[in-house]
Amino acid sequence: MLQSLCSGLQTLRLDTDAAPQLARYLGLLERWNTVYNLTALRRMEDMVVRHIMDSLVVQDWLQGNMILDVGSGAGLPGIPLALLNPDRHFCLLDSNSKKTRFLNQTKIELGLTNVTVISSRIEQYRPQTRHTTVLSRAFASLADFITLAGPYCTVEGRLLALKGSYPDAELSALPAGYQLVAVHALDVPGLDA
Repeated sequence: MLQSLCSGLQTLRLDTDAAPQLARYLGLLERWNTVYNLTALRRMEDMVVRHIMDSLVVQDWLQGNMILDVGSGAGLPGIPLALLNPDRHFCLLDSNSKKTRFLNQTKIELGLTNVTVISSRIEQYRPQTRHTTVLSRAFASLADFITLAGPYCTVEGRLLALKGSYPDAELSALPAGYQLVAVHALDVPGLDA
C-alpha cells in the first residue's frame, strides 16, 4: 500500500513524505469501516485510488488557508488534503455523528492540529469567518452545493465540486449570481474511468 501511495503522489507531483500518514489514515478507515460502514470500498488498493488519489487530485486548485469540506463523510477529501497541507486549516463538516466520531478520533490519532470537525448540517452551520475554499465530493447537485455552501465562501474564494462525470445538466441550472470560472478534467492515478 505504501508503494501505491508513493507512486500516486509522485504522479500527482506531490510530496511523498505524507505517504506514511496517509497509510495510517487508511488503516483507521479500514478498521472503523467494519463497524461503522464509512465507505463501500473494502479493498485497500481501491481505497488508495478512489479515496486518497481522488481527494488529492484537487490540490492545485485549493485557494487560501481556510478550507471547508462540506459533507466530509469519512474525511474525504479533507483528511488527505490536511495531511499534505499542514499550513492550511481544514474544517470538516458532516451531520452524521458516527462519521464525525471517526473524524475526531482520526484527528487525535494522526495529530492533525490543522483540522476542526463540525457535526452539523450545512443549513445550521454558522462559522465565525468565511472560507477561502469550499469543496465537496459527491455532496449534492451543483445548484444545491452553490446555494447551501456558497454563502460560506469569501467573495474571491473558490467553490470546488468534485464530480464523477461532466455535469452538463447541472451547469445549466447554476443559481443567479454565480459564474462558472472553469471545469477541470482531473486525472486520478490508478483510475481507469
